[in-house]
Amino acid sequence: MSDYRIKGETGEWEVVIGLEVHAQVTSNAKLFSGAATAFGAEPNTQVSLVDAAMPGMLPVINGECVKQAVRTGLALDAKINTWSRFDRKNYFYADLPQGYQISQFQHPIVGEGEIHIDLGEGRTKTVGLERIHLEQDAGKSMHDQSPRYSYVDLNRSGVALMEIVSRPDMRSPEEAGAYVKKLRSILRYVGSCDGNMEEGSMRADVNVSVRRPGDDLGTRCEVKNVNSVRFVQAAIEYEAQRQVEIIEGGGTIVQETRLFDPGRMETRSLRSKEDAHDYRYFPDPDLLPLVFDDAFVEARRAELPELPDAKRARYINDLGISVANTDVITAEIETVQLFEAHLKDAALKQGKPEKELAKQISNWIVSTVLGEANRRKLALTLENFKPSASTTIITLINNNVISGSAAKDVYTYYLDTGGDPEKIVEERGLKQVSDTGALDAAIADVLAKNADKVAEYKGGKEALFGFFVGQTMKATGGKANPKVVNELLKAALAQ
Repeated sequence: MSDYRIKGETGEWEVVIGLEVHAQVTSNAKLFSGAATAFGAEPNTQVSLVDAAMPGMLPVINGECVKQAVRTGLALDAKINTWSRFDRKNYFYADLPQGYQISQFQHPIVGEGEIHIDLGEGRTKTVGLERIHLEQDAGKSMHDQSPRYSYVDLNRSGVALMEIVSRPDMRSPEEAGAYVKKLRSILRYVGSCDGNMEEGSMRADVNVSVRRPGDDLGTRCEVKNVNSVRFVQAAIEYEAQRQVEIIEGGGTIVQETRLFDPGRMETRSLRSKEDAHDYRYFPDPDLLPLVFDDAFVEARRAELPELPDAKRARYINDLGISVANTDVITAEIETVQLFEAHLKDAALKQGKPEKELAKQISNWIVSTVLGEANRRKLALTLENFKPSASTTIITLINNNVISGSAAKDVYTYYLDTGGDPEKIVEERGLKQVSDTGALDAAIADVLAKNADKVAEYKGGKEALFGFFVGQTMKATGGKANPKVVNELLKAALAQ
């Protein structure tokens, strides 16, 4: 549990947080039409007659969107409702052509579930899910294209969304941030949403209220359409502090919808918060109830990949990878795919079990590959970071041809030129020196030049051993085999 509290003038306040995450369903077509869903198209070029609400046009359910919602529910340990219903949610916006949104109200496709979040330092928490329902998105109003007019782009109109509603179980910005990260990770593993918050395919409505610890729930305010984890946390911090100051000043919190201003890092009022009856929900007369059987559900379950928690446990317990490396690798599905492709390639070419190579490959991915990806701002794809090149370099390390530090140089040259790693080693003279004769001479020279430190070492100052190793490596241009250097140095200093 978090110990996050707002310290007001009259004592401490507890923050209560619930999130409604809108996740765009991964599908080539919209929820009730065949129009395309690709991001970045010219305005109003991906709009069918259904999306534009032309008279006589009837919605037809997209079966792939149904499958994606069921897969998501199963991944979140949620109840799958084999009977659900679409309703009309009535309200007016200029970018809502029908004058209503087709959504699900009393009978959603997915019921209660849960998400387990990791808060670091061994702290975990379970956040309950209330429901997941399918609904269509509205269009987009654009107010910055003209000084006189507002424009409407209907490309998003009718795009399929999953609204994933949590219970008010979170008590700090940290918990809310961890929840969004974990939910995004699961959706991306499943493939039901790309999780791109910058493009708007995943965004959160943040419900915040404050109360004295242990009291009944306070009046909540909803902060709409927050599109990053950092902004979710900032919105909570600001909104909780705002509410505490109002209450302690003798005021009352009004239930309302607010917007988060990322420029000023503050929330501001948008409109009074509607309740369900304000939307005048009723069953959509153009759509039959959505009905499927248990066999359909089990077929979706069979399609699920290994999910983040299971993968994390397998990496740590079965492959022996460190917790730190596991956390980095399993955070994003691209990193998982990169690691597993590298591990498979190395095991195949070296003829060794994956478990024997897993630690080394995980270290290589985290320290070298991810470092280069960040430096070069390259996407983590197998095309950009080919496993075969890494396998060749790691084999050179294991065969004592190059050192670990030289291996990073080889990889950098490889990414710069696309050349063969083995040729790069030859051409740049990066082979490791393991010749004992050459190393004996280098060590003798180092010890002769540092006779005073040799005397100190022999007098009991054993920490100087690292100094002698460093000087020997420097004398050989970093090409000496560290293992051989250590062995020869110990023998020389023992004389």
